Parts: sequence; C-alpha cells; structure tokens
Amino acid sequence: MASLLPPRLAAYLALSSITLLLLSTTVTASQGDKEPVYRDCVKQCVRTNCTGARLRGFQSIQPRYMALTGWTCRDDCRYQCMWTTVGLYQAEGYRVPQFHGKWPFARFLCFEEPASALASLLNGLACLLMLLRYRSAVPRQSPMYHTINAFSLVSLNAWFWSTVFHTRDTYLTEKMDYFCASAVILYSIYLCCVRTLGLRRPGVSSVVGVLLILVFTSHVSYLTFVSFDYGYNMVANATIGMVNLLWWLCWCWQNRRTLPYWWKCGAVVVLLHGLALLELLDFPPLLWVLDAHAVWHLSTVPVHFLFYSFLIDDSLHLLNTEKTGVKLE
Repeated sequence: MASLLPPRLAAYLALSSITLLLLSTTVTASQGDKEPVYRDCVKQCVRTNCTGARLRGFQSIQPRYMALTGWTCRDDCRYQCMWTTVGLYQAEGYRVPQFHGKWPFARFLCFEEPASALASLLNGLACLLMLLRYRSAVPRQSPMYHTINAFSLVSLNAWFWSTVFHTRDTYLTEKMDYFCASAVILYSIYLCCVRTLGLRRPGVSSVVGVLLILVFTSHVSYLTFVSFDYGYNMVANATIGMVNLLWWLCWCWQNRRTLPYWWKCGAVVVLLHGLALLELLDFPPLLWVLDAHAVWHLSTVPVHFLFYSFLIDDSLHLLNTEKTGVKLE
C-alpha cells in the first residue's frame, strides 16, 4: 500500500491515525459531577423544587419549547448546580471541570450546545444544497447517480441527528448521532467500492455492501445490547475511517494523470481527516459556547462544496465515457 502513496503523505497518515487512536482510547473523568458540592446541590434542588406544588409551579412557568424538547425539573437543577460548581472552581483558581463527559455550555433557548447544533445544521444545509445542485447538473443515466443520491440521504440523516443531539442530549439522541455517523463512514466505503470496482464488477460491490451492512449491524448491536463503550466506538470509527481514507487516496493517486479533477477528492479526504484533529484541542468553551467540537463541525461546512464538485465532475466524466464506449476507470 505504501508504494501507491507519496512518502510524505503516507507518513502524515500514519502519524494522524496514531494520534486519533490515542485520543479515542483516552477517557477523561468528569470531575465536576463527582464533586460532593455538585451532587449535594442537585439533591437539595430536586428535593425542594421538583415535587408537589413547587413542581407544578415549575411546569406552569417553563417555556413551551423547553417542555417539548424534554427539559425536566431535574435537568434544570443539574444545569443550575453545574454553574454553581463552575463558579466555585473559578473562585479557587482551578481549571473549569467537565460534567457528565462534557464541558459546561451556556444554554440558548432549548439548545444545549448552541454552536455545535448550529454547525451541524449548516453542514446539513450545505449537503442538501449540493445534493440539489448535483441532481440538476447530472443526468439520472450517469452510472454513479443513484449511489451518490443514497449516500447524500445517509449524510443528511446523520447531520439531522447531530443537530438534534447537540440540541438535546438524551439516551436516544446520543445513540442516533453515533450510529448515523458510523453509517456515513461505512457508506462512504461502499461509494468508493462502487466507483473503483463496482462499475466493472458489480458482484464485488454487492458482496462488499453486504459485509458493510453486517459490520454496521454488529457495531450497533454491541453498543445497544452489550456495552455503550465510548472508547470502542471511537476506535471502530477511526479504523473504518482509515480504510475509507486510504482506499480513496489510492484511487486518486492512480488516476492523477488521467483525471484532471482527482485533486478535489484527495483534498476532501485529507481535509476531513486532518480537521478531525481539531478535537485534540479540547478546551473549555469560549464564551461558554464555542468548543473544539463545534470548531471541527464548522470547519467541515465548506468541504461539502468541494466534495460535490468532485462528484459532479466524476459523474459527468463517467457518463461521457459510457456514451463513447470507452472502458470505465
């Protein structure tokens, strides 16, 4: 495999992959929610405000949008006590702690992580806009048309659940966000397989598709019925992401002299892999809104435009190649 890629690029991929795997296996304890002051605060708040007449009073003044998104009296107690604990940490000169695996964020309306929710929405809108542009620019007869449309729908679904999850973190929304993100990576591998092998050997892409479905089913089943292991989930996604990255880059390298638009695909996969390293920054949110995860999501918005530019160029090339009877690359 190394002979198919330039040495410097291969070295970069190896280094970034090791870094991502180290990051994924590192579990940061949530110091904030372990603090006795936080736990006592929550218990006292719930005991005082979340029963009887006080609870009815809370429900009567709670904004409708908060109730519709599932915010409860207990959730509000946890939110208020989180900031009480943060204030005590800052007063003593300590670093801001995390709570339940997350940094403290200033809630905006019903949005638990406003910047990440907005970034996810922008990614979804960019994906939708470019899907519509793809459909208007590429005839349905293009060999990759339906596969790319399906990939776009899988991506849109993932960005929808990412927006929902960052709006309101619950047992269901967290799982849907994680599962749908894995589905996008696996479908990207299938997309690459169809483009590189399936156009000439449809049976190969069918077998790979079945295997990918089995991988996805096993992955979801393990996380759902055995253990929702964050470390395992990150390592699994990093592994399949590396397969996707190397497969696309090998195709780009092999076609760099015959397809003038190859660089768009290469730039997209390297950018997506490189931008994921922004997660390493992991700093307390600026203004209690913008953290490394939000910066990462915001940075991927422009990548959709470059990726779909490549897909449009490639789909039109395949259509013209098919019409002239030339063997598909």
